[in-house]
Amino acid sequence: MEKITVYEKPTCTTCRKTIKLLQEKGYSFDRINYYIKPFSKNKLNTLLKKMNMKPSELLRKNEEAFKQLDIKNKKYSENQILEFMISDHNLIQRPIVEKGEKAILGRPVEKILELFD
Repeated sequence: MEKITVYEKPTCTTCRKTIKLLQEKGYSFDRINYYIKPFSKNKLNTLLKKMNMKPSELLRKNEEAFKQLDIKNKKYSENQILEFMISDHNLIQRPIVEKGEKAILGRPVEKILELFD
């Protein structure tokens, strides 16, 4: 069976629901608190490719940091947005669940079940 990894912020309600769902389904998985073990640029880029997403699609748009960057009105490149996410993890949507060559953003939580079809 392919290794399953959940990238989370343990205080996040959606992350906790994801963990609970995986446990209820009997899946074995690793948990990584990316606030303690931050993403490298390479790792986040790899996850984005596995999710078939651009950095701008993974942004948390309700965060204060997002508002301060004024991303709606400024023209940042996807690479610049990736750099912002590496420097401020609050900008990254969560949880991200990775299984082998696939990864998925767990919003809504039930979406992660697509990894097991």
